[in-house]
Amino acid sequence: MYQNTIMKQISDLPHDQHPVERIQTGVRMEKRLLKVLKGLAEYHDLSLGDLLEGIVLHAFEGACAFGPESLARIADLKRVYQLDLGARHSHLLVEAQPVRKRR
Repeated sequence: MYQNTIMKQISDLPHDQHPVERIQTGVRMEKRLLKVLKGLAEYHDLSLGDLLEGIVLHAFEGACAFGPESLARIADLKRVYQLDLGARHSHLLVEAQPVRKRR
């Protein structure tokens, strides 16, 4: 019975929608990069998760997720948050050593 209810709900959706199951996840990310992503998500009135899903789906197809206006906004946000990293840095990032407090 439950399965039939779910299938009916799915079949009632417009044809251009695709139901998905989302899960909560915790990921570690470079601090300034996250600030830029959050700023971009806010600019487009999206959740961070929705923005990341879009970026990843485009990347999986070898496509850029952003148009000229978004790329300009990203450049602005990178300046604001002093993000000087680019794609060439992606495999070179290492965890910074924590700053030790003096006693």
